[in-house]
Amino acid sequence: MDATALPPRLAETRDDFLALEVRDRLQLLLEFSNELPELPERYAEHPDLLERVLECQSPVFIFVEVVDGRAHLFATAPAESPTTRGFASILVQGIDGLTVGEVLAIPDDYPQTLGLGQAVSPLRVRGMTGMLARIKRQVRARSAPASAPAE
Repeated sequence: MDATALPPRLAETRDDFLALEVRDRLQLLLEFSNELPELPERYAEHPDLLERVLECQSPVFIFVEVVDGRAHLFATAPAESPTTRGFASILVQGIDGLTVGEVLAIPDDYPQTLGLGQAVSPLRVRGMTGMLARIKRQVRARSAPASAPAE
């Protein structure tokens, strides 16, 4: 993958947002909020495994698994926080199944490229940026070779 190329789903999502007038971008974000996949039972029953995204005002939690070099992203956000839930959904749908290298190559400013700066507060866009940073950190941590145990 070219270093500047976005994974196809994230690029398509960005293009979908940019093709709309500002007022319609919020509606698309709300549609994404309704598409956030439910947590699998293993996480729904163990919320302690999920990491809180402190950059978000709403209680958003994420967890990344790396299996056979591919990232699998899980997130939860309350239904009463549709903007934040929409951002989480964009990332889950766009990142799940990508290789470790593809996830780490996603530009850190991807959330700013969606053209939502005029539709939602900068604080909300920063929250999505925080989600992406935490996802990348978890991917790096879970894909690093196991180190020798500390003595």
